[in-house]
Order: sequence, then C-alpha cells, then structure tokens
Amino acid sequence: MMWTSERRRGLPAGAAAAELGTVTLGGDPAGVSLGGERRWLTVYGPGGYSWRPTAGDKVLVLKAGAEGESPCILGTVQEGGELGPGEVRLAGGSCAVKLGQRLELDGELYLNGRALYEVVRDIVIDVLS
Repeated sequence: MMWTSERRRGLPAGAAAAELGTVTLGGDPAGVSLGGERRWLTVYGPGGYSWRPTAGDKVLVLKAGAEGESPCILGTVQEGGELGPGEVRLAGGSCAVKLGQRLELDGELYLNGRALYEVVRDIVIDVLS
C-alpha cells in the first residue's frame, strides 16, 4: 500500500520552527547568523508596512517550508520599554513617530518636500503682509 511507504515530512524532532538570529547583511533579502550564516532571507511585515533590517539587528526567523528549507525574517526584537499600553512607535534612521496620548515627531519634518519650518515661515509672512 502506498500510504505505508510515505514518510511524514516536517522539521526533525526537537528542531525549533523559529529562532532568533543576528542580521549580518541588511536589506531585503537579508543575511542572518543562525549558528551559521544564511543568506537571501525574505523579509516580511504587516500589510502596508515595509522595512529593511540593519546589520546587527536581532530578528525572529521562521523556518518555513515542509522541512524548514525556506527561512524568512518575521520581525525584529523591540527596543526599550518606553511605550505604554496601546502606544505605537514607528522609527527609521534618526526619525520617529510616537502615537499615544499625544503625537510626538522626532527628526526633520517635511511637508510636500519642503521643510516644515519654511512652510510655516511663508504662511506667517503671507499673513503679516
């Protein structure tokens, strides 16, 4: 009988379906050290959100595929405990947006390609003219 000769496929017993790794080559695809370096890992994020890990980031790697042959990056370890319940912080490079009881913006602000300072200055000049 055919079914008796088929082996059940999957990760070997005791193998984790996911593990933490350190990004060695940033970008998408990325390289990650998981005891040995794995390259060309696809990076995933929530719908509508795109990101690229940076070398040195701690990331969660899912061993996708029937036998874990297609690892992919699902996310990065969150930094610090500066967020309260229900708060959200989006950060990239030296800029950040924090949503909570108030909206906080850090970094240079631009509106339609112009520095916000210039936009406000022009409005004030128009009002005072």
